Amino acid sequence: MENIKSGSDTETRQADPPKTTLFSEEPDGLHYRIPAIIYIDDSQTFLAFAEKRTSASDHDATLLYMRRGTRRNGSIQWSPVQELDTACLPGHRTMNPCPVYEKESKTLFLFFICVVGNITEHHQIHTGKNKARLCYSTSKDSGQNWSSTVDLTESVIGHEIRNWATFAVGPGHGIQMKNGRLIIPAYVYYKCKNDHGHQPHTMSQAFTFYSDDCGSTWHFGDRISTESCECIIAEIIDQEGKSHLYCNARSTKGQRVEALSKSSGVDFDPPHFQQNLVECGHGCQGSVLSITVPKEQKDLTSDTESWLLYSHPTDKKKRKDLGVYMNKSPLSASGWSKPWIIYHGPSGYSDLTPCEEPDRFACLMECGKKSELEEIAFVEFSLSDILNSQ
Repeated sequence: MENIKSGSDTETRQADPPKTTLFSEEPDGLHYRIPAIIYIDDSQTFLAFAEKRTSASDHDATLLYMRRGTRRNGSIQWSPVQELDTACLPGHRTMNPCPVYEKESKTLFLFFICVVGNITEHHQIHTGKNKARLCYSTSKDSGQNWSSTVDLTESVIGHEIRNWATFAVGPGHGIQMKNGRLIIPAYVYYKCKNDHGHQPHTMSQAFTFYSDDCGSTWHFGDRISTESCECIIAEIIDQEGKSHLYCNARSTKGQRVEALSKSSGVDFDPPHFQQNLVECGHGCQGSVLSITVPKEQKDLTSDTESWLLYSHPTDKKKRKDLGVYMNKSPLSASGWSKPWIIYHGPSGYSDLTPCEEPDRFACLMECGKKSELEEIAFVEFSLSDILNSQ
């Protein structure tokens, strides 16, 4: 335990769990941002992804970078930082890593967007002219080797791109559902009708890309009906074995947007703002993970076979004090617990993944002492850590 001074008072808090720095700000101004992580059970390998940037700004992103982690003698050994030089298009910058693993073919898909030059998202929104491409690269050996980039923009989005000012995937992980469907979370700045002036009116809305044939072909679903941005998805299994796709999205309204889908992401029920999950400032990306209810806890819960974990900065004004929330009744709007803080201090984007042991999880997060842009770190924790914090 630590004694933390706050003004004239002293309060006792639990020490933060140990963290391992995987990507660090470099002396020449190079930054790593936008973490994504996935654990591949078949090879017992963690893959941690991030964007490398020449500054902290979005428009200065360059390529994606990766580190592979394998557990040996009780600790995780991480490979050196690797540049993903095939995950790119000429004249574009690569952004928003979003990995998903297809279990039948044992194929790892790494989705991302490629954006022309240094054109900002704001410029695309202001002009209504999209400069982003929907892309992925695949690996059959848990990230040791990667295919060339596949550009899906024309074949999947097609003429609908005319109505999109810009879009992006994730960032964070995708999922494979119980029925085999692959889901990639995404958001679009959709161009709404504007009868006044020349500047297009846009609204950001979350949606999904999905595949029902092991990733051979992809489609996109309907947009969530309210304003929503960067999102993450999880599958909830109820006690009858039915699947519900859950979407948790960033907003600028001070609270997260939640929506459920009965059609596995083809469309979503009317969304709502979640009062127990606060947003900071203009909002921040967060991560969600579906976990199986432990056997010893099943008698204490009545509505689902799944619980949800959610990671996000917990402060209402600034990006700091990253916490993990739990929902034992994920089909209920009021089921979220108070957060367990896993990092006290500046913190931003994050991504959650299961580990090889049941009831153990990991978080890849932006954090630092003075700024959340200083490093991207890996933290492991257990379900009991969260339960004991309640």
